[in-house]
Amino acid sequence: MNTPDKNDLERLDIHIPPIDEAARQAVEVRHGQLTKPPGSLGQLERLAVELAGIQGRDRPSVQRKAVIVAAADHGVATEGTSAYPQEVTTQMVLNFLHGGAAINVLARQADARVVVADMGVASDLDAHPSLYRRKVAYGTQNMRYGPAMTEAQARQALRAGLEIIETEARQGLDVLAVGEMGIGNTTASAAIVAALTGLAPEAVTGRGTGVDDQGLQRKIEVIAEALAVNQPDPQQPLEVLTKVGGLEIAGLVGIILGAAASRVAILIDGFIASTAALLAVAFNPAVKPYLLATHQSVEIGHRVILNELGLKPLFDLGLRLGEGSGAALAFHLLEAAVRILNEMATFAEAGVSGKKT
Repeated sequence: MNTPDKNDLERLDIHIPPIDEAARQAVEVRHGQLTKPPGSLGQLERLAVELAGIQGRDRPSVQRKAVIVAAADHGVATEGTSAYPQEVTTQMVLNFLHGGAAINVLARQADARVVVADMGVASDLDAHPSLYRRKVAYGTQNMRYGPAMTEAQARQALRAGLEIIETEARQGLDVLAVGEMGIGNTTASAAIVAALTGLAPEAVTGRGTGVDDQGLQRKIEVIAEALAVNQPDPQQPLEVLTKVGGLEIAGLVGIILGAAASRVAILIDGFIASTAALLAVAFNPAVKPYLLATHQSVEIGHRVILNELGLKPLFDLGLRLGEGSGAALAFHLLEAAVRILNEMATFAEAGVSGKKT
């Protein structure tokens, strides 16, 4: 995978291979031979088919798993749109690196590695084996009064995301879960979704970390003002990202597109990660078949995104944490899907009579 140059980065027109239809069909045929009624395992069967097409092999694997958590701060956090102070971003990144966060627990259970990408945390972080230090800036500017970042910063974050996933893929990677951390990033995500879809801010804005009614109204007003001031063109994803986005969201866009270019299945987490996926599809529609929606977040904008992308989530547990937590839970469903395909006996092998004709 080659990192795109400045001219083609605007569309992120890297080569993403088409889904392997022959591998998909081979899995569908095998499912019809296994000792069960056709289609009786529902979405587990669908997952195996999709993984085969993504990986280009009729016996897909999910042994090599990773979670990438992109982190950055947001200037708009000073507007009181979050229930938590901005310093929590740095504190939680350190928690990730020390293995104490929810995503660490869930990743350990799934035997997946966790790495953190500092795209724009508002403090300096010491070197750590699980940390990519790719800081573009010490957070974005306050989008209420102007662009969140410069175009050059957006491009830099996108390139960094591509470089990170290229490094991870070289280590061996079958499936990737993407997550994020950044106080204020549900505000940026709601602004992005409103800009791309044309929906009003109140139709895509939720409570994030748990703001009260007054805080929610404040958040909606700030997003409306940011969109009015910046006027992002919905047909120009780079412009939308630059004007009302976040550095961790930009990094995730690069990571998602780079993963697809490497034939890695991408487990999309909640609202923020799905916002990055929506942008990635706007940059390059060929990424869409590589996206697997894991859960339905309680954030109202998340349902909007999934509908826009035509993705069906695997479960709804009322999650709203982020970090990649819902995506990490889905590792287990993918493993079940692959084990059923690869380990279950066929009618012929088991000596079981097939369906009456």
